[in-house]
Amino acid sequence: MIPDSTCQNAEKSFLLASSLFPSEEWIHKENNIWVAKSRLIEEYREPDKWEREMSQARILTSRGSAVYFLPELEIKGETGRRCADLVLDGEIMEIKTVSGSRVTLGGEFRLAYKQGASLTAGREGLHHSVFIRLLTDLPLMSVMSKIAGELKGRTDKGRFICYFEAQKDLRSWSYEELRAIIGKK
Repeated sequence: MIPDSTCQNAEKSFLLASSLFPSEEWIHKENNIWVAKSRLIEEYREPDKWEREMSQARILTSRGSAVYFLPELEIKGETGRRCADLVLDGEIMEIKTVSGSRVTLGGEFRLAYKQGASLTAGREGLHHSVFIRLLTDLPLMSVMSKIAGELKGRTDKGRFICYFEAQKDLRSWSYEELRAIIGKK
């Protein structure tokens, strides 16, 4: 039996994904993962990228979340820059895999943040979040403070989810929680 929260997450995700892309068809790929039909070409065109994104989605769906992969669209006026990857539990989310230093983490977060924001622009009440699968063994407080610094001066809502690969540890903070630590150093 599927838990009620998983069904609610799937319904919220479907409603948001369908409102963002009303003419899109959604294909059920595996447990709690749906993909925009127009995006399925990526599975064949870029199989390594596809598998990386699916493995990230599985980290989240194994904990009861529901994922809808959105169509791949470029951000207006920015060739080669894409909008957010998916809707997770009724929330717009960009996903990244990061290896490297804190500087790399910060850069990838900024890019992911911008990609998510591209779908919320002009849409009242929507917010966006970022999920990063961190392959580098950076300390928890180092990651939190880096992302807090990247959020400085921003007031929007959303969350940062980080999967620390080395520890197999999934953490989540609201942007507000992270901004609050800037003044506590």
